[in-house]
Formats: sequence, structure tokens, C-alpha cells
Amino acid sequence: MARRRYVARGVDGGYRIWDNRARRWWGDLYELCPDELINELNGARNYAKITALLRKYRAQKR
Repeated sequence: MARRRYVARGVDGGYRIWDNRARRWWGDLYELCPDELINELNGARNYAKITALLRKYRAQKR
């Protein structure tokens, strides 16, 4: 299996997405692990689905 570009890492207060290629954080802080979002970023990279998942995880923070 190839090395994944995006991985979820636990940080104080939740999870953040780490971009291995750019070596920096990507996106926001999430309270719940964004498994579906990580799979989409590493897989098909469908822009519409990524946007919908971002909205879903942002709504869970409120």
C-alpha cells in the first residue's frame, strides 16, 4: 500500500488533518475523527463530495 497523503492526527481538543506532501496542517480542527473525509481526500478526490463532507463536519462542531 502506498503512503497516504492525508492522515488524521489527534491533537488537543480533537483531530486535525496532516498533509504529508506539503508537511502542514490542512483544514480545521474536528471534534470527531473525519474518516470519510480522509478516505475521499486519499481516494477519488471528488470536489463536490469533499465540500459536502467539510460542511457536515463543520456542522458537528456547533
